[in-house]
Amino acid sequence: MIWGPMIAIYLFLAGAGAGAFLTASLISYKYPTAHKMRKWGRIIVPVLLGIGLLMLMLDAEAGLKNPLRFFGLINNPASVMTIGVYIICVFMPISLIVAALELFNKSVPRALDIAGDIGAVCLAGYTGFLLGDSLGVPLWHNSVLPALFIISALTSGMAMVALIGIFTEAEEYEKMTLLRPIHMVLAVLELLLIIAMLVIASGKGAAGAESVAMITTGSLAIPFWLGIVTIGLLMPLVIDALAARKPKVEKAHTGVAIDEAVAQSGVVVGGFMLRFVVVMAGVTMILF
Repeated sequence: MIWGPMIAIYLFLAGAGAGAFLTASLISYKYPTAHKMRKWGRIIVPVLLGIGLLMLMLDAEAGLKNPLRFFGLINNPASVMTIGVYIICVFMPISLIVAALELFNKSVPRALDIAGDIGAVCLAGYTGFLLGDSLGVPLWHNSVLPALFIISALTSGMAMVALIGIFTEAEEYEKMTLLRPIHMVLAVLELLLIIAMLVIASGKGAAGAESVAMITTGSLAIPFWLGIVTIGLLMPLVIDALAARKPKVEKAHTGVAIDEAVAQSGVVVGGFMLRFVVVMAGVTMILF
């Protein structure tokens, strides 16, 4: 199977959905009075997963020409992609039930919440293991990739929930002082994992070195340096660091925080561009 941009979208949305669910769980635990933020975090999960599954069904190296090929995919339990579909098929109903309970202002059973958290972690990790199953692609068959995609899933999901909070629930969002330091730590880890991924791939023969060169200096250099490193990592880190130095009194009740909205938007862009660059670099090496 030769993948393309639609698979990158699928991987991004699946990871972001998992990250959003875990973010909502964190809000529920750390900020139990932030009902609206938690509710938004729960609601967007099945939406993201649904769109991601649609991308997978339309692509699957068949697209609209042969969409029934997707159903052949789910009958192949030896495939990592099939395992991922199974994970989504379990996690999706859980996320739908949780979202429905939130919409009707009903309490979510603790057992269901824990099951959702486990499913979210499995889903976030699967998006990295999916590519890692390709033994012939050094960039993908990389021990760092699952951890990188898990961290990126968390930051992307957290950023989406934060964006909704910034524009619709500013008062609740301003009280969540823990989200910024968590994101800063995750962003630094993500940057280190990206460096490790490239170093490991470059040491895996000519194909690995060519993939790294394509990303850092070749056809994918602009989306890598601009989309991932600058917009997705460095810009949000700088904005967060500057915001953290401001006195709390200056940040209270100021309406929409434009700087934070820009930072969180950058995280979302960087999360997608990471999947796009990694997928397309591997695909190009397969084709050529």
